[in-house]
Amino acid sequence: MLRGIRKASSNWLGKAIMSVVMGVLILSFAVWGIADIFKGFGQSTLAKIGSTEISTEQFRQLYTEKLQQLGRQFGRPLTMDQARAFGLDRQVLQQTIAEAALDEEARRMGLGMSDAETMRMIYADPNFKGVSGAFDPQRFQATIRQFGFTEQRYIADQRRVSLRRQIAGTVSAGLEPPKVMIEALSRFQNEQRSVEYVKLDTAQVGTIDAPSPETLAAYFDDHKTQFRAPEYRKLAFVIVNPEEIGKWASVSDEDAKKRFEERRGTLGTPEQRQVSQIVFPNADEAAAARSRIASGTSFEDLAKERGLNPADVDLGTIAKSAIIDPAIADAAFSLPSGEVSQPVQGRFGVALVKIGKVEPGVEPSYESAAANLKKEIAAERARAQVADLHNKMEDERGGGAGVIEAAQKLGLAAVTIDAVDRSGRLPNGQLVSNIPRGLDVVSQAFSSDVGVDNDPIQFNGGYVWYDVLGITPSRERSLDEVRPQVKARWRDDQIASRLRTKATEMVQKLDQGGKLADEAAAVGAKLETTAGFRRDATLPGLPPGAITAAFRTAKDAAGQTAGAGGSEWIVFRVTDITLPPVDLASEDIKKMQETLQRGSTEEQLAQYVNKLESQIGTSINEAAFAQVTGANNSN
Repeated sequence: MLRGIRKASSNWLGKAIMSVVMGVLILSFAVWGIADIFKGFGQSTLAKIGSTEISTEQFRQLYTEKLQQLGRQFGRPLTMDQARAFGLDRQVLQQTIAEAALDEEARRMGLGMSDAETMRMIYADPNFKGVSGAFDPQRFQATIRQFGFTEQRYIADQRRVSLRRQIAGTVSAGLEPPKVMIEALSRFQNEQRSVEYVKLDTAQVGTIDAPSPETLAAYFDDHKTQFRAPEYRKLAFVIVNPEEIGKWASVSDEDAKKRFEERRGTLGTPEQRQVSQIVFPNADEAAAARSRIASGTSFEDLAKERGLNPADVDLGTIAKSAIIDPAIADAAFSLPSGEVSQPVQGRFGVALVKIGKVEPGVEPSYESAAANLKKEIAAERARAQVADLHNKMEDERGGGAGVIEAAQKLGLAAVTIDAVDRSGRLPNGQLVSNIPRGLDVVSQAFSSDVGVDNDPIQFNGGYVWYDVLGITPSRERSLDEVRPQVKARWRDDQIASRLRTKATEMVQKLDQGGKLADEAAAVGAKLETTAGFRRDATLPGLPPGAITAAFRTAKDAAGQTAGAGGSEWIVFRVTDITLPPVDLASEDIKKMQETLQRGSTEEQLAQYVNKLESQIGTSINEAAFAQVTGANNSN
């Protein structure tokens, strides 16, 4: 937008227009006040629920954290455009508003939770328990930091969550799915059918003579829209991101060896040991146990006497850095294989540590790590160059240069595609090969026009600039241009029509008492059977459409459906229907009941929250929301 304003004001007419526009804006500020432009919101407020205001910065933090969490799950960063395409922006907003509405209701009802109860709930959380099964403060701190919380913020958040759960539990108390519903769903899911069927294909079609010129011309006239040439666009784009720039960078062995020495400890494979431990409540019991081991009692028998399972004792084969307790780690990695330590004072008590198998570490070599280190260093340097090239590219574009011209000035490689349709295909039908995977520049180009100064697309930690250089409108093709395709389509339609007619005739004969085996023999087809399948089955012999059709057909009745593509048709007869008895005590039924109850609870709570939001009043600053979620950048 700013670049557009700069270009618009580059001549005398543009300057005059911009002077008028700015004068109107200044006048509006003077008359209405700046805050009124946000329709009752403060500039820093994104939404208001009753007396609770959600600030723009607060929502920005929540939204960023959500994208980062999803990015970790996907294994790659999630862009703003992708998040909006998935609807995540609105989901996070709705969740934030719902939580604020429940917080408002908790205040109105006078609900509260003591510090002691809040801490009890945190101490009981299994996510924060250490090896001994007790609350581990360091694990707690590490876990909440991973999700972007401070201790104070996490405790306050858990207090609010607990109060919301109290309200939700009250609203959904007593909800149970009816027995009739469970039985009906069980029968629907577990019903089984058996069919006999025949596949009709080109072998049952017979000879199809080539169409006459008149027939082909008439067919083409009736189906002209199917053979239209799509709209094509000529476009150029240039990519500036660490991966592309990193290709130019040459990293010396000197730099790579320096990085190797800095990272030597993390590049190799550390020594790993099979570690077992028994924790005692005090030093006296530990010393007595160690004396018994010295007298011949085995470590394993000692663990059994104390009622410990192997899982309670065995820490696994781990590296020293993976052992949470430093004292235990030091003892474990100072003993030879097969030895049991003297009593060790650890964080959770006094322990005896036994060492099993020792797997030596692998010392890294520069030669094995050089390629990855150089790639890493090149990417780091490239990231530093991306911002500089972005500014230079924007300056060139702001000065009126097209993508190709700007790229040439900066020594970048621009890609030009002479003609591509909306689906990313060239006129020969092949997919464009020189667009990186994940770069949606084609759809962006079809949303733009020739001469439009497009904003860059964010891509893989960098930017992509693109221009639409030309547009070839969609047009009707002549028959001579597409004669082979028209002939092929006409033949396919003839095959499908004949198969459908033959299948209809077979079904009519079956309805009149005929046998499918006889009809199959008459047309030279093979009779096949499939038994005991459910409606969610995946069968090698039957496509999903045939399975669906079979469950719409009565027992002993016949039906037909399309097979694979247009060159196959299936005629079938339902030979058996089985309704397994409903066992309300079975695990499957219990899981179904839990799913139904969870769905009913969520629906009930959603209705309650919607009612709350309506009663207490909810308003959203759409402009601030669009700014936070990047919607403004896509316009």
